[in-house]
Amino acid sequence: MSNFEVCHSIYDIPEAAWNALYQDIIPAGYPFLDYRFLSALEDSGCISAAADHASGWQPCYLTDNNYSLIVPAYLKQHSYAEYVFDWSWADAYHRYGLEYYPKLLWAMPFTPASGPRLLGQPQDLLKAASWVQEYINQQEMSGWHLNFTDPATTSELAAQPNLVKRTGCQFHWFNRDYTSFDHYLEHFVSRKRKSVRKERKRIAEQGLTLERKTGEQISEEDIEFFYRCYRNTYRQRASTPYLNRAFFRQLLATMADKILLVSAFHQSSGHEQKQPVAAALYFYDSETLYGRYWGCTVEFDALHFETCYYQGIEFCIENNLKRFDPGTQGEHKISRGFEPVFTHSFHQLRQPEFQQAIKEFAQQEQEHVEAYFGDASELTPFHRE
Repeated sequence: MSNFEVCHSIYDIPEAAWNALYQDIIPAGYPFLDYRFLSALEDSGCISAAADHASGWQPCYLTDNNYSLIVPAYLKQHSYAEYVFDWSWADAYHRYGLEYYPKLLWAMPFTPASGPRLLGQPQDLLKAASWVQEYINQQEMSGWHLNFTDPATTSELAAQPNLVKRTGCQFHWFNRDYTSFDHYLEHFVSRKRKSVRKERKRIAEQGLTLERKTGEQISEEDIEFFYRCYRNTYRQRASTPYLNRAFFRQLLATMADKILLVSAFHQSSGHEQKQPVAAALYFYDSETLYGRYWGCTVEFDALHFETCYYQGIEFCIENNLKRFDPGTQGEHKISRGFEPVFTHSFHQLRQPEFQQAIKEFAQQEQEHVEAYFGDASELTPFHRE
């Protein structure tokens, strides 16, 4: 008999029990493991306890009977919105007449932000991994996947020979005790510093102004306009947003203390009032700012860089945050002071021959990522010491 229970809704776990672990284990307040964030996803229907729900995300939290350890995992019917790509693995399974889905994903839904992946003591990590393995064996699933691990988790699991580690690369900004944005730019080489200043000057020249709001400063009207912008980003790509209006409305009602909203306004000739034209929504804790969603109704030169990067950097400096994680991809971030960092994920497939195949793939992939990391490191705009 298993020594863990399976909960297909966050409401199967008392909020007080979840928060007791969260506050003890995650003092910085990593927002994507916050009960309010995950319950908003469920309440809005972005994920669902129903196995046949269209989202393809079904909560599968593993815990014990006194909630001393919680594994936030999800049954997945596809590989969308994970940001660690395994479509080719699923295709290989299909070619051999095997079922790849459902699989178990140990990660934060729709969120490629490295951080803690366990509500429990650090020494419980291998116990949690054994629960996950036992569960997929019981259910005869293809395997399990743990994405965007923090350094402590990465270090411990990398020593487990049965797991395959994959390495990726993102670009993050680090606060080296900057006192202002100008102080930050003083660390750039002259040509790169002039380029950033030119971009920021271009914002004013186009009649644009930016506004940052947090917490109770953010209104329902602000969120409504942000959602229009966010939805427009997907429409331009002829796709559908993963997150809906109800999700963002609930975040405003329950979790505004961890939200930064940056809005852009345009003052055009012949109009007395400035009009909103773009918005970006961030999350933050006591150490890190996370850039997550953006969109615009009208496009302007350099507006994306100002709204999604420079405003975030200024917020970090003003609030003494150590790091700014702006999300996936984007080599254009390098010239603006974002530095390459490695990301990590771990994978376990039940079929031994497939596990060996992905191990070889991951080793080759890591060589390419490390070379890319080295090349990107040479392109940062900072003075060389």
